[in-house]
Amino acid sequence: METFPKIISVDDHTVEPAHVWRDRLPSRYADTGPRVVRAPLKEMTFMGGKFAPVMGAKGDDGPVGDWWVYEDLHRPLTRLDTAVGYDRDEIKLEIITYEQMRPGSYSVPERLADMDVNHVQSALCFPTFPRFCGQTFTEAKDRELGLLGVRAYNDWMVEEWCGPEAHGRLIPLTLVPLWDAELAAAEVRRNAARGVRAVAFSEIPPHLGLPSIHADDWDPFLAACDETGTVIAMHIGSSSRMPSTSADAPPAVGSTITFANCCFSMVDWLMSGKFERFPNLRIMYAEGQIGWIPYILERADVVWEENRAWGGVAEKVHRPPSELFAEHVYGCFFDDAFGLKNLDAIGVGNVLYETDYPHSDSTWPRSREVGEEQMGHLAPDVVDRIVRGNAIELLGLTEDGLWAGA
Repeated sequence: METFPKIISVDDHTVEPAHVWRDRLPSRYADTGPRVVRAPLKEMTFMGGKFAPVMGAKGDDGPVGDWWVYEDLHRPLTRLDTAVGYDRDEIKLEIITYEQMRPGSYSVPERLADMDVNHVQSALCFPTFPRFCGQTFTEAKDRELGLLGVRAYNDWMVEEWCGPEAHGRLIPLTLVPLWDAELAAAEVRRNAARGVRAVAFSEIPPHLGLPSIHADDWDPFLAACDETGTVIAMHIGSSSRMPSTSADAPPAVGSTITFANCCFSMVDWLMSGKFERFPNLRIMYAEGQIGWIPYILERADVVWEENRAWGGVAEKVHRPPSELFAEHVYGCFFDDAFGLKNLDAIGVGNVLYETDYPHSDSTWPRSREVGEEQMGHLAPDVVDRIVRGNAIELLGLTEDGLWAGA
């Protein structure tokens, strides 16, 4: 292409600096709140979709890395958290320190520089230590500390990561206390008042021991998102259970079918009746790719048309699911040539672009080249919508693609 639009990535990641909670939590939580310690690794496995690290004691043998410690949780930083800049064959499941990762993973100036290298103007970033929808705080024992932890992260996200130093190029994505829908609604409104337009949520809440989207339990949270125009952003793995087939399946199996949770989740939402009850709701699936969407919409429409009388949806879903999808759902991709060849069956207005920096799947620093290779058959105005226009509209950015704050 002669020109390629500046990218607005709707799925990048931040690796939180060590000071995030240390500086924002009351001093009484110094020994129980999230903090970073340097310690050896005793063992670490990632099989059947489950990540299981074990921290060693001081003086033990084993590679040394930085660990997030929170109550009884010990979670190491790994090369998979920040893999950009490394050859694919060098990216292994190993622990690392902050000094061993690319500084753009956690530092705003270096992040902006790496975005420049990659033809990226703006980026929405998911968390690392809290996990993709803040389930780390949901699983904690101390609910008071958990709520403070969520709020501290959100304050850091808005005031520092997306603060003045970012010049509007980093777009805030906040968390909510998933264990209480009323508290979640209050946090949505608190952040919406300072210009936040996106909140992280779980693709399949029951996997976290929470109510399903079919229940009414989430209605206060959904109402707050509906009223404030806050987009519900769901990343693959935000149910703490990556798709797999067996306990001994290698990670490559799960990596191939990462879209599966998004697929299941989207059908949940389309058959839940929530889009008709909350007509301003918008949801997006980060890193789920888009090639699978046309068949799911076709099948969902057939089920709705032929089986809704006994399928439990006749009283709450009054329109074909494909129509609801067109108005409420966005698929996100970074490498999906097949999906782009079937764009007409998805909808130009329902697709967003991403780079997944700094993860191992990231197309950095070739996101522009990948986009040009896969979108070369599309008209320039269609490319512009996919690469930036849809994100500007969905996330309430300025015409220049920047976050303007409150």
